[in-house]
Amino acid sequence: MAKSARLSGFPERLPAERVIEKTIIDTLEHTFALHGFSALNHRAVEPISQLAKDGEIDKEIFAVSRLHSEGTERNPLGLHFDLTVPLARYIADNANELSFPFKAARVQPVWRGERPQAGRYREFIQADIDVIADGELPGHFEVEIPLAVADAFSRLAPLGVPGIKIVVNDRRLLEGFARGIGLTNIQAVLRCLDKYDKIGPEEVGKLLASEAGANDEQQQLCLKLAAIESDSPDFADEVRALGVDHPLLEAGLESLTTLLRAAAVRAPGVVVAQLKIARGLDYYTGAVYETQLIGHEELGSVSSGGRYDSLVAVGKKNYPGVGMSIGVSRLMAFILGETSEIRATRGTPSAVVIAVTEEARRADADAVAATLRSRDIPCEVSPNAAKFGKQIRYAERRGIPFVWFTDGESGHEVKDIRSGDQTTADPDTWTPAEDDLWPRVYRS
Repeated sequence: MAKSARLSGFPERLPAERVIEKTIIDTLEHTFALHGFSALNHRAVEPISQLAKDGEIDKEIFAVSRLHSEGTERNPLGLHFDLTVPLARYIADNANELSFPFKAARVQPVWRGERPQAGRYREFIQADIDVIADGELPGHFEVEIPLAVADAFSRLAPLGVPGIKIVVNDRRLLEGFARGIGLTNIQAVLRCLDKYDKIGPEEVGKLLASEAGANDEQQQLCLKLAAIESDSPDFADEVRALGVDHPLLEAGLESLTTLLRAAAVRAPGVVVAQLKIARGLDYYTGAVYETQLIGHEELGSVSSGGRYDSLVAVGKKNYPGVGMSIGVSRLMAFILGETSEIRATRGTPSAVVIAVTEEARRADADAVAATLRSRDIPCEVSPNAAKFGKQIRYAERRGIPFVWFTDGESGHEVKDIRSGDQTTADPDTWTPAEDDLWPRVYRS
């Protein structure tokens, strides 16, 4: 097959890059397991009627059909664009087999037909954690989710992933404030406030007037609220000082204060209340979260989410939830950037190449390889019986640290091709140093 044109927005990693990506995925999955989240893997497709029901993202859905389907499909399918819609369907399908509150973790690809750009792809890996409850979702889960994400990023820090700031708000706080000052088009208020960073307070004020019908006083109050930012639970005093009263506002303030109090103990300085955050999706009903890489804010949010009270309904039963999604591919865009110091020791898993003295004796090398593999030492047999210098260069090109000779002066010998040291070795007992056994990710 001839070399194909690259498909924009569908990244394929080189082996060493994939080692890094896999290390990040393994770290996230391990952290999620430590926090008690069950690993799931959703199917790639959902009925388009489910994917497009909110209308917001239907232009970006990739449709899937069989090449030889007869006429139009009765129930057309599309690739999922996030992992929340599939989770809602999974809960509906399996509610009788699951115990609640149910904690789910998924790390898998999603697809979105948007314009590719730095850190934004058409096929990308997301890592999601969610807690789904049966009927009533305790508020402490709105605290646990961002703190689990903070823990995950702290475990990525040794690899060179920068620190994070999780900015949080509460939809109830925003809605209660808007209603308390006499505004009724809540979605319009949220949409306007969400553009604060992009267009600035003055333009947001004009938008509030044209889209939400806000007068000068209401605009000023909204902008004062949007300007409040703090990592201390005392932010609530600043909000109350604005003199607005509404039960929803109080509920949101109480919930956000609880979150900041817990975060101050378990992840000091990581969680910050930022009252302009609204997040575009309509289904959020409580806490909302966005996460920035410190020093790399231009990448946008690398992890976001929130609470949703009515995403899953089965008959008369309601299953509220709260969750966050980490953009693994967006993180990789930073990691593979020019300023990144994150590297992999090698792209191939093999720690050792077993040299072949002559083709007639390849079985000797195969026997050594079989013994090493039985002891969980990754290795490969040289592809040909070229001069030893060439076989060593083969290992060198692939970053493999050791070459094994079956007939050295003292019998079996292994050479560390970095130092040149060559020592007697026994296939039943020889083990490379732990740092050399498998590819490692490190900071250069």
